[in-house]
Amino acid sequence: MDQFPTNLSEAIDWLASFGAEPDGGVTRTLYSQSWKDAQQALKGWMEDGGLDTNYDSIGNLFGRLPSSIPNAQAILIGSHVDTVKSGGKYDGAYGIIAGILALIYLKKKFGQPDINLEVVSFCEEEGSRFPIALWGSGVMTGNYSFKDIRDIKDSQGISFETAMMAAGFGLSEYRVRNDIQTFIELHIEQGPTLEKIEKSIGIVKAIVGQKRFRITVNGESNHVGTTSMKWRRDALHGAVFMIHDLYESVKEYDEDLVTSVGQLFLEPNVPNVIPNHVQFTVDARHPNESILRSFCQQFVQMFEDHAKKFGLDLSVEMWHEVQPAQMNHKLNEIIQGICTDNMIPCHWMNSGAGHDAQLFAGICPTTILFVPSQGGISHSPLEYTSTQDLEKGLEVLIQLLHQLAYHR
Repeated sequence: MDQFPTNLSEAIDWLASFGAEPDGGVTRTLYSQSWKDAQQALKGWMEDGGLDTNYDSIGNLFGRLPSSIPNAQAILIGSHVDTVKSGGKYDGAYGIIAGILALIYLKKKFGQPDINLEVVSFCEEEGSRFPIALWGSGVMTGNYSFKDIRDIKDSQGISFETAMMAAGFGLSEYRVRNDIQTFIELHIEQGPTLEKIEKSIGIVKAIVGQKRFRITVNGESNHVGTTSMKWRRDALHGAVFMIHDLYESVKEYDEDLVTSVGQLFLEPNVPNVIPNHVQFTVDARHPNESILRSFCQQFVQMFEDHAKKFGLDLSVEMWHEVQPAQMNHKLNEIIQGICTDNMIPCHWMNSGAGHDAQLFAGICPTTILFVPSQGGISHSPLEYTSTQDLEKGLEVLIQLLHQLAYHR
């Protein structure tokens, strides 16, 4: 385009045009044409703003405001450019756009920083095309390598490697960077907390750990009308007690513990036949690993007790696990000071969703800032954050980067 965005609201709509859906949502999956177009457009905007740009070998895009000091490290700011199918236009995109606008402003106002300031548009976070999430930040932090995507295919049967190479990436081995001093991510909350308590900024203390389980309960099918209740091995009957007591047991813990049964299948799924097979999932999350582990051990034991009581066979498989990530307290105190000085209402909170920031927390001081989400809605065309709240987040980010990168 001849003219790039000049403000936040305009930039949000501009980036959403790449992968726009008729329902108002955005579909921009990894290495797709809309993804490539979006990354190239962002690259052009970064260069128009005077930033030095480059891609790494997997498609992460960087825009750098270089330091005046030779061999300085870098403060990395940004988020992910990919979306879920027909997702919202703020998730991920806001963090990239705010990072670009912050660096353009700081360059014009203060010139070169004492430490490199770098905005990143991560190639992937959502896991919406291939069954792997946080690919962009995962490779950067050494959590993933090319061996992790071998044999992975999308729903169309296209391999990860084929898609990556077709987009012009994956042609050389990844060079892990060791110059990242700090990572900062600005993101919409994707939940209702900030809106409900009328706060403009969420200061994230920790990103919760996650454990996901697949529970299989086996019993015996038989005729509903001819099998006495006392002789049944009804898999669904046992599963109902397990699920009920799972939700009841959460009350014994603090409010940061959450759990849900998101999927449930039963067989033979016929009105007049006793179910002999039930499978359901359990997703449990908490910012403290020991509490999360204790809860999971407790409900597994409880499930085993119910299975024994009902004469059922039980198997429990943990198929997904993410450790909690603590955000940097010193960075968060600086953010608190900025909010206080500027009379911006803020709230210390945990993130119940995963983010790129969680992978950087293990290698450098890291934090994530939230702005409110209207109605707590995300991953939907209805996702919305007011321009006023978006601007507040950008204001805090600019002041934070100024304090961290300009010392003279």
